[in-house]
Amino acid sequence: MPYTAGPVLPARTLSDIAQPVLRTGDGLLLRPWRDEDAPAVHAAFQDPALHQWHVRSADSVEEAAGWITQWRAAWEEERSAQWAVVDSVAGELLGRVALRGILLDEGIAEIAYWTTRAARGQGVAPRATTALTHWALDEIGFHRLELTHATANEASCRVAAKAGFALEGTKRSAGLHPDGWHDMHLHARVQGD
Repeated sequence: MPYTAGPVLPARTLSDIAQPVLRTGDGLLLRPWRDEDAPAVHAAFQDPALHQWHVRSADSVEEAAGWITQWRAAWEEERSAQWAVVDSVAGELLGRVALRGILLDEGIAEIAYWTTRAARGQGVAPRATTALTHWALDEIGFHRLELTHATANEASCRVAAKAGFALEGTKRSAGLHPDGWHDMHLHARVQGD
């Protein structure tokens, strides 16, 4: 049975191009992950605050290296797109920003991010999220980007607001964290916002 509307983005929209380096214009660089980032990713995931809001932990540098391999493969498979967020001068890893759950046919993806302990409170997450959002909506042509976080995670709510993501509602008991099920805020940006 044929669809009544064509795809928003055709297959190979991402995989036909090299994953770009994105600049925030104010000192941050979003770049593809490198093998040598594994020790910094492992170190970032030793932070208890990351464990509170993320469902993964990294038990070794080798495990983090495996994630990086998976992140690069996901670009080619157009499932997700992951960037290291680094200081544009020093090159220090400050966090990660990503498009997850990519649905090219529908032009939809979910923004995700984390920052290292040392980078928190410096506006890294909203700046990186804004740069990725601009690229995804304005350059690639996604129609809608969603962002979810536990309602108890007030810092993530501030990031969403600073990056221009409107709060659309609450998904009840939608996120499982180490301490149990959490209600999740749903934020979104669409083309034209």
